[in-house]
Amino acid sequence: MTLLTRRAMTTAALAGTMGASMIPTMVRAGVRKPVVIAHRGASGERPEHTLLAYGLAVDQGCDFIEPDLVVTKDGHLVVRHENEIGGTTDVASHPEFAARKATKTIDGESLTGWFTEDFTLAEIKTLRARERLPQLRPASAAFDGQAQVLTFDEVVAFARAESKRVGRTIGVYPEMKHPAYFASIGLPIEGRMVEALKRNDLNSKTAPVFVQCFEVGPLKTLRLKTPARLVLLVAGEGGPADLPNVRYADLVTPEGLKGVAAYADGLGPEKTMIVPQDKQTLLPATSLVKDAHAAGLVVHPWTVRAENYFLPATLRRGDAGAADYLAQRGDVTAVLKALYAAGVDGVFSDFPGLAVAARG
Repeated sequence: MTLLTRRAMTTAALAGTMGASMIPTMVRAGVRKPVVIAHRGASGERPEHTLLAYGLAVDQGCDFIEPDLVVTKDGHLVVRHENEIGGTTDVASHPEFAARKATKTIDGESLTGWFTEDFTLAEIKTLRARERLPQLRPASAAFDGQAQVLTFDEVVAFARAESKRVGRTIGVYPEMKHPAYFASIGLPIEGRMVEALKRNDLNSKTAPVFVQCFEVGPLKTLRLKTPARLVLLVAGEGGPADLPNVRYADLVTPEGLKGVAAYADGLGPEKTMIVPQDKQTLLPATSLVKDAHAAGLVVHPWTVRAENYFLPATLRRGDAGAADYLAQRGDVTAVLKALYAAGVDGVFSDFPGLAVAARG
């Protein structure tokens, strides 16, 4: 759930029906346990957005699996972190697609690669997934080439089947990626999202689903078309791509959160907006959870990762002289417990098993 620029920076640095009776716990932390959302599956251990990652996440005890949604040339919702798929599939090794390589501007950033909107679903299905951060996650990269790219419908079907297998509801937590961009090229995502919710019996406020987005306009559009729960994603910097004069900081003030509550049921903030950290350590929690709860919003921060690379110095573990030091796991439990103590209603994690264990 990173913004596009954050993704680029990180990479460069390195079947039945789910009914209302089966809804995962959503109520306030302190009354019930916060939910654990598997960020693209158990993406710290398997290539993201694959059945390998989602299946491991379920086995580790997650409550939701998260599919990021982008659009194909023929209008299908497929599950990839970005519409640029050179970093997460083997498309570059397919000579038949070499001419599809292009440079595009997405949300103000120039990217070169291969893009889902230039491929049909049938063509996408010939590709295989690979680890996005192989330098940090070489064990995950060992699974490269083993999994297909999924459609949203396939993820929902998997969640249903897994719910039956493990005897608890596995919800889905889709993110609409770059709606303004897709609308600009004639492939708007909002209507496709609503139709997918209806088609999969998820079009209700009690269904085990949250739909999330970093943009405001698409959530307002969905609010008029579906009762399904919606979540505004926010980051510590920048603002919505569809509102160039608005900063996320403006939306998370007590007054701003009241406005958010008019079209969303929840807030998905960058985790450091709740528990800040500097280079050395975690800092005291902010008032954001309290303020969001006062506005009637649940709070599901993103994204907790276990590697030393993502942790402050006091939480890093292992041999600092080792070549793989930044890829080694640190004391991420301290981060998770700090977020739970701050009163969050759920957390996104690349390591859902660790989030479940820290929840206790």
